[in-house]
Parts: sequence; C-alpha cells; structure tokens
Amino acid sequence: MKFVIAILIFVLDRWTKWLIETRFGPWDTRVVIPGFFNIIHSENPGVAFGIFADGVTPVRTLALVGITIAAVGALGWMLWKAKDSLSSTAFALITGGALGNLYDRIHAGAATDFLDFYSGRYHWYTFNLADSAICIGAGLLMLTMLKTHKAT
Repeated sequence: MKFVIAILIFVLDRWTKWLIETRFGPWDTRVVIPGFFNIIHSENPGVAFGIFADGVTPVRTLALVGITIAAVGALGWMLWKAKDSLSSTAFALITGGALGNLYDRIHAGAATDFLDFYSGRYHWYTFNLADSAICIGAGLLMLTMLKTHKAT
C-alpha cells in the first residue's frame, strides 16, 4: 500500500501539471479567490521555493537531477524499511513528490508550478502538488520523531 501512495502522488502531480501546461500560457493567471489564491503557470528551474533558480546551466540541471535521483533512491529504501503507517505515509508522500519534480527536471529542465497563495501584495512562493506532498510528508516525519521521542 505504501508504494501505491507514492505512485498516486506522482500520477496526480503529473496530471495537474499537464492540465496547467496544456490550458495555460506562460504566466497566465486565473483568480480563484480574490486577494488570496490564483492559479498561475510558472516554470521553476530550481528546487523548492525557487532555490538555485538563478543562473540556469546544463551542469546545474544535471547536478540537480543527479542529487534528486540519489534522494529518490534513499527515500525508496526508507519507504521499503518503514514499519509504522505514519512513517510509511510520510516517506510515500515525499517519494511521490520527489519523483514528480524529478520527471519535470529530466523532461523539461524545470518544474511546473501553479498554486499561488497571497495576501495583498505578499505572495508565497508558487508551488505544485509534488511540493505539497513533500512538505506534508516532512511534517509527518517530524510528528513521528516527536512521538518516538516522547515514547522514550
């Protein structure tokens, strides 16, 4: 079941990005909730929150792909070894999200981001379903660490 979650996250991520890529032009924006939420088509050549997005070079993209492949391998191993359901779910979310963004990086050299939350002129970084899964999975891992720490 734990690998099904990772595959489901990957498939949902690819589907949502495909919808944006085929129905929106670059930087097209649709207001969903005025003053709070837009759907926007942007491409992020970096990693989460635009880190390493400046100075796009083939070497940098190759390095990010290599690092992500190694991380996905390590995550897959941890997912395989996870014993409790909370850790399994966390690793599955992170693995599925990492696979979604890895696919983008290999296929297009950038990840498609489209969820834009803001208040007034203050915008959070635009992100996608894969990024959401990674953050939720990381939060669940922190929760398992706190549970483990309290149990000892």
